[in-house]
Amino acid sequence: MEPFVFFGGKGGVGKTTVSCAYGVKSARSGLDTLVVSTDPAHSVSDVFEQPFGDDPKPVNGVDRLDAMEIDPDTEVQRHLDGIRQSLSDQVSAAMVNEINQQLEMAHQTPGAYESALFDRFVGVMRDSDPYDRVVFDTSPTGSTLRLLGLPEFLQGWIDRLMHKREKSIDLFEKAAIGNNEPRRVMDGDPVLARLRERKEFFEFASGALQSDAAFFFVLNPDQLSVNETRRAIGELADNDLAVRGIVANKLTPQPDDDENGRGARYLRDRVTTEAERLAEVRESLDPPLVAEIETRTAEVKGSLLDDVAEGLNVDTAADAPTFVT
Repeated sequence: MEPFVFFGGKGGVGKTTVSCAYGVKSARSGLDTLVVSTDPAHSVSDVFEQPFGDDPKPVNGVDRLDAMEIDPDTEVQRHLDGIRQSLSDQVSAAMVNEINQQLEMAHQTPGAYESALFDRFVGVMRDSDPYDRVVFDTSPTGSTLRLLGLPEFLQGWIDRLMHKREKSIDLFEKAAIGNNEPRRVMDGDPVLARLRERKEFFEFASGALQSDAAFFFVLNPDQLSVNETRRAIGELADNDLAVRGIVANKLTPQPDDDENGRGARYLRDRVTTEAERLAEVRESLDPPLVAEIETRTAEVKGSLLDDVAEGLNVDTAADAPTFVT
């Protein structure tokens, strides 16, 4: 299977638990594995009961497994600082203050979070040589879809910007007079160079996601979760990203046959309702159910992760990247 594995789904369905369990499963099978959290909630530290930061760190008690948590605010600031430095090198000192003001405003604008986070996790994919498998614990569905849809959207946007920039330079060159020869600035234009760099980055991201990544959705057996998963599968398909499988999490356990109290009756009714939702998933969604995980009375940590991992019918064999080199 592909070396990069993404687990997505609506908030609260248990993406982090499943991602960490699959990371454990991959490491136990002999793969050097990295679990990466792109979810602002950052529950990976809670699951493994140790702190993680922006750099990979070994998971205690699990050989060959590392984890890291990408902080969105830090990435936004780093992203904007890089833009500030790049622009400051290309404009007059009088413009620097104006650039700083505009960038501070941009810090809070829609899309800043997604753009910065996208750059970071694509960077993780690009620099993944030490690992056989990288598992991404993603943000809730909406943010994840915006992230994964960025390459197609931004490639077209970059193309339009490059066209406009080339047109403006062409007009400038035709209007310039110096020794009766037009000034040739197209080749050395720093703005065009930056746009070409970003275009190459998004082309890389698109190829990596389409060629070397597998996508799974985690859902709970309720109608809202099923409906959101159905929409998400369609949106990924629109971006030429296929979902490999679905994990049904937090299933209600069936009471024993001799239990007939109020609690037992509630559990049986709940099991019946959940069975209807799972039947809907099997019949109306193309990706297969690859796991049906019962809810636990205790939080899933430590040894319980191995129990969850055992129930994941997701291949751990990692193919070599075909696009990411």
